[in-house]
Amino acid sequence: MYNEKGFVEKFKVVAMFALIPLFAFFVVIIVPFIIGIIMTFTNSTGSTLSLQFTGFDNYISAFKDTNFWHSLGFTFKYTIFSIILTNVIAFGLALLVTSGLKGQNLFRLGFFTPNLIGGIILGFIWQFIFSRVFIQMGQSLNLEIFSSSWLADPDKAFWSLVIVGVWQSSGYMMLIYISGLMGIERSLLESATVEGASAWQQLLKIKIPLMIPSFTISLFLTLQRSFMVYDTNLSLTRGGPYRATELISMHVYNEAFLYQNFGPGQAKALILFIVVAAIAITQVGIMKKLEVES
Repeated sequence: MYNEKGFVEKFKVVAMFALIPLFAFFVVIIVPFIIGIIMTFTNSTGSTLSLQFTGFDNYISAFKDTNFWHSLGFTFKYTIFSIILTNVIAFGLALLVTSGLKGQNLFRLGFFTPNLIGGIILGFIWQFIFSRVFIQMGQSLNLEIFSSSWLADPDKAFWSLVIVGVWQSSGYMMLIYISGLMGIERSLLESATVEGASAWQQLLKIKIPLMIPSFTISLFLTLQRSFMVYDTNLSLTRGGPYRATELISMHVYNEAFLYQNFGPGQAKALILFIVVAAIAITQVGIMKKLEVES
């Protein structure tokens, strides 16, 4: 027999826990995304309601913009170094704080703390270090590499961004690797020890293969974070000197909101979305295959 009261109660539960979040997701994410796509085909400046359809002019303008390609290439370079250094350091820290080291919980807290600092504040802290502390140290110890501000040199400013990004993210990725290491059955490692496997052999043959899911998550998060960096770029270098360190997120923001070219800015944002989505899907797909094989 049909129970109308029971159906109503179930609908209320579904509405509370599913429909409301779905509605919020639709309004906050889907609708702005669709509007953004529409704006890429208009001459929108963000200050007028009268729009004209311009076809693919904004995309053509984006592809012809040398600053856009420079920022995208610079971001790729930044992302590659950030992914490698962040994950190598994070994995090393995870091995360190799960090795039975005395006071390892305190070390975990210390390594994770930089991730709690906001990007804007973090940028200002490191700006002071690069512009004041390092220079003072270089002059006092006669170290040429620190004798001038790293932020005034395009090459050194690039490494400044990498150092700050790695310093902030390594502690967070460390937690993911710790979870992976703690999930490995102790009996496997004990059996390997009994069989005479060295610590290095256990790392290569047991730990790393069984931690592929952790690597998948960490690589994905590092990739996403590296492409989307804006706050640290703003507070640390402001894209300078001479726009040499302008990451793609800052470039897109400046195009749309600073120069009020919403159409070209949205077109560049959509191109960036497609590029990042394609790379992320490829990375996850490759890592999933390795996970199955392991």
